[in-house]
Amino acid sequence: MMDFVAQNLWLVLVGVAVVLVLAFLLLRPRQNVRLSDSTPLRPHMTAPRKESEGRGLAGEAAAAASDVAGAIVNAPIHSKLSATAAPADDLLLLKGIGPKLAETLHGLGFNRFDQIASLSANEIQRLDDQLGAFRGRLVRDRIVEQADYLARNDIDGFEQRFGKL
Repeated sequence: MMDFVAQNLWLVLVGVAVVLVLAFLLLRPRQNVRLSDSTPLRPHMTAPRKESEGRGLAGEAAAAASDVAGAIVNAPIHSKLSATAAPADDLLLLKGIGPKLAETLHGLGFNRFDQIASLSANEIQRLDDQLGAFRGRLVRDRIVEQADYLARNDIDGFEQRFGKL
């Protein structure tokens, strides 16, 4: 047996090396990574993104085409986005909107009740993401529904549903 080991020493060393490498690969400690929702945000992650009207090149092209086509057929274009089409409404009349939230909404381009009343569910979610500390207020306080009453100038319906102005 000793003669076999002495004659094939290099083969035994290679075998031991292979066993050590396999043992290291199989028995080494694994990295344990857990993902959570409470991951801290870094400054570059929290900076507000400047969003364009149409979202990307294709969207911008579609928005430009609708602007041109709308002008040709005399259709109103971006009437709900234009702040110059009508004077600004007093958003403080909406229950749940205080001076700070009204200022935030004005900063985002919402100045009239009809702009808020015409928001779709997707637009409400996008707007809600931009409201910071006021997140969830649009749905919780039914602000879109209130704005619909006031945009139609239905004061009686508003007061029956939400109380005195």
